[in-house]
Amino acid sequence: MKGDVRTHSLSSSIYLMDYAPGPNKEEEEENKEEEIQHEKIKPYSRKWEKSTMDTVSELHLISKRKDSGARHQCDVKHGVPAVFFSTEGFTGNAFHDFNDVILPSYITSQHFNKRVVFVVSDYHDWWYSKFGDILSVLSDYPPVDFSGDNRTHCFPEAIVGLRIHDELTVDPSLMEGGKSIKDFHDLLDRAYWPRIKGIIEEEEREARRNSKGKHPSPRSSGNKAKREQKWDLIKKPKLAILSRKGSRAITNEDLLVKMAEQIGFEVEVLRPDRTTELAMIYMVLNSSDVLVGVHGAAMTHLLFLRPSKVFIQVIPLGTEWAAETYYGEPAVKLGLKYIGYKILPRESSLYDEYEKDDPVLNDPNSVHKKGWEFTKKIYLDHQNVRLNLERFRKQLVQAYDYSFAKKNQHDNHQS
Repeated sequence: MKGDVRTHSLSSSIYLMDYAPGPNKEEEEENKEEEIQHEKIKPYSRKWEKSTMDTVSELHLISKRKDSGARHQCDVKHGVPAVFFSTEGFTGNAFHDFNDVILPSYITSQHFNKRVVFVVSDYHDWWYSKFGDILSVLSDYPPVDFSGDNRTHCFPEAIVGLRIHDELTVDPSLMEGGKSIKDFHDLLDRAYWPRIKGIIEEEEREARRNSKGKHPSPRSSGNKAKREQKWDLIKKPKLAILSRKGSRAITNEDLLVKMAEQIGFEVEVLRPDRTTELAMIYMVLNSSDVLVGVHGAAMTHLLFLRPSKVFIQVIPLGTEWAAETYYGEPAVKLGLKYIGYKILPRESSLYDEYEKDDPVLNDPNSVHKKGWEFTKKIYLDHQNVRLNLERFRKQLVQAYDYSFAKKNQHDNHQS
C-alpha cells in the first residue's frame, strides 16, 4: 500500500486514502466514504496450514476516497514505511519463530536499511523480549502493538504480511543485491555480539571480584602460562551438543561426551529451555566447530554456527524427510558441512516396544500415510535414541579431522 496509509486498530483496518477527485462535484460528494477496494489478510507466513492460520487475527486492507479529514486523523505520523506481521501462529517454537517470522521479516524489510516500523498484530511481550535484539538491527524504530495502540498511525507506505522463500532459507535470486542466508547470519552477529561482549565483561568483573586480595604465586603463574602455551599448540576443536529432555533424547549422552573428549574435542553440552537467552546460545555455538543434536526444533540453532563449520544431525526413525528438508538442506545453503546420521532400529527406544517386523520399525512411510497424528505420536513424542557409539564414532572422527584441518589452515593463513 503506497500513499496515505492510516491504521484503525479498533476495526482491525488499514486504510489507503485516495485523493483522486470524482468525475464531478455531485459524485465526489456522494462517494466521500466509498470503498474502492477491500481485501482481507492474516499476516502470517504459513497460509497453507488452516489450523495455524485460525489463530491469527484478520486485518482489513481498505482503499477509500479521502473524506473531508474529519475521520482517521493522524495521531502519529511516521516518515518511513511500515511492515505488518503477526506473532501468533506457531511462535514459541524455535523453528517457527525463525522460519515463519524472523527470516521473513529480514527478507521483507532489509532493503529499507532500518528505516522501517514493525507493526505487530497479536503482539506478545515475551516474543519481543526474546527477539528484540534481532528486530533492532532491522529497524531504528520501536515496534507498534497494533491491537494495544488505538491511536491512528500514518505511513507513506505499508507492506502487510511477510515474504517467505523456503525452510530456513533466503533465496538470493529473490533478494535485492543477491543477499543470502549468509547475510542473515551476519545480521545475527550484529544483533548478538554487543550483548555477548557485555556477558564476557560481567564474567571478567566477577572473576576479578572473586580473586581480589589473592596474589598468584610465581609457580601458579608459570603453570598458567604453560597451560596457555599448551592450549595454543593443541587447538582442540570445540563440539557443542544440544541436549534434549523427554522425547528424542540421547539416553547415553554421558558416554557420547566421554567418547568425543577421547577423540580430542573440547565438549560443551547445551540444555536450553524457553527462558534461555538467545545471546547465550549464540555465544556458545558461534564459537563451536561442530554441533551435534537430534532432529527437532532446537536444530534451528544451526543458524548460529559460522559457515564452514560442521553440523551433525541425528535422525530418529520416521523423521528422515523432515530432518533433511527442514535442517539438512538449509545447513548446506548456509555453507556448513552437513552430516546426517540415520539411526538403525536397534538405536531407537521403539525397538523394545514393537515386534521386530512391525512397520513402525521397518516401514515408517506406511505409518506416515495414516496421518500426521500417528507420525507425531509415535516418532516425535515417543522415541528416544541410544547411539551405537562405535558406529557414531566414525561421524565424530570425520568431523574432528575436518575441523582440525580447518583450524590449522586458518592459523597458518594468519601467521
